[in-house]
Amino acid sequence: MTRQRLAILGATGSIGVSTLDVVARHPDRYEVFGLTAQRRVDELLAQCVRFRPRLAVVPDDAAAARLRAGLLAAGVATEVAVGPSALCDLASHPEVDSVMAAIVGAAGLAPCLAAARAGKRLLLANKEALVVGGAFFMDAVRAGGATLLPIDSEHSAIFQCLPEDRGSWNSRIDHIVLTASGGPFRTRDPASLHDVTPDEAVAHPNWVMGRKISVDSATMMNKALEVIEAHWLFSLPPERIRVVIHPQSIVHSMVVCRDASVLAQLGTPDMKVPIAYGLSFPERIESGAPALDFLSLKALTFEPATRERFPGLFLAYDALSGPEGASAVLNAANEEAVAAFLDGTIRFPQIHSVNARTVDAMAPRIGRLAALEDLMALDAQARAQARLEIGALTR
Repeated sequence: MTRQRLAILGATGSIGVSTLDVVARHPDRYEVFGLTAQRRVDELLAQCVRFRPRLAVVPDDAAAARLRAGLLAAGVATEVAVGPSALCDLASHPEVDSVMAAIVGAAGLAPCLAAARAGKRLLLANKEALVVGGAFFMDAVRAGGATLLPIDSEHSAIFQCLPEDRGSWNSRIDHIVLTASGGPFRTRDPASLHDVTPDEAVAHPNWVMGRKISVDSATMMNKALEVIEAHWLFSLPPERIRVVIHPQSIVHSMVVCRDASVLAQLGTPDMKVPIAYGLSFPERIESGAPALDFLSLKALTFEPATRERFPGLFLAYDALSGPEGASAVLNAANEEAVAAFLDGTIRFPQIHSVNARTVDAMAPRIGRLAALEDLMALDAQARAQARLEIGALTR
């Protein structure tokens, strides 16, 4: 068997670490060609020592010097490259078969585009590539002949439940249902959220995730971004994408068919399951996740996602009905707002205020988006506006 050569963008994050865990279980199937990291150079060094990739990419010369010194001391011949262009070079490298896109935020868009244009098997854990890129990104996937496989547990679940005849599924389903855990404040009085600390917000009840996405789960902005992502992945209008709260995180999402049948994908809340599916599609391989024990399961419950408790969720539907680029503005504002909350600048409920005010302020200023440079310029403008809104809230 020829081994699949894999590049992991964001190797030291939770998705990257889980991907390497799955890969390590199947050394006959996968070869780690390249790894990247933003800040965790020591963790990247340890990964390079274990998996011996051909290439590692870091953001700047200081990180590169640290990594090279560590590699030299360990006797590892991994080449080190620096900067955003090196990320794109790795993602589109002719010897790479598959790219795990796990860089958090809009920074992942450019390498995702590079992988798409190069026709790679693209395992998409970076939802912002679709939230920011939208039609532009999907055009690149089609033009490059890339295979796009969703890694978010919800979108992987939908993908697994759709009919194998992808050309006809749209006419065979009524709508899809994305499930959400509800995060750590699902039952908390919304009036009390003003005093929430960052440590409370990142304490997710079911999933082990990074700090940014954990805050997004607490505000339900992660689900808002997933609604936008589902719109592009599955070519569905917003009214055919619904969200329900499912606190147990066992049903990962559902497809409701025209005949009222419901197809659901179930599993333990472990990202190794969708990662293994993406790596091996259309086959199935061992993921390393614990098996679901039906006899020990407690009741599976479902609740409505209300605007009063989760106002951020409904910004997704507003963005999809707004001008092209509105979802990119929403994503940029949210990244700035979450960063401000985590560093103690704003309160938890003010994340939503910053997001809503930024989208309203930017809507009349969104122009034509014909190139990556247009998207990045809009992203920068939205971030600047979000920082103004943050400043206004803290004066």
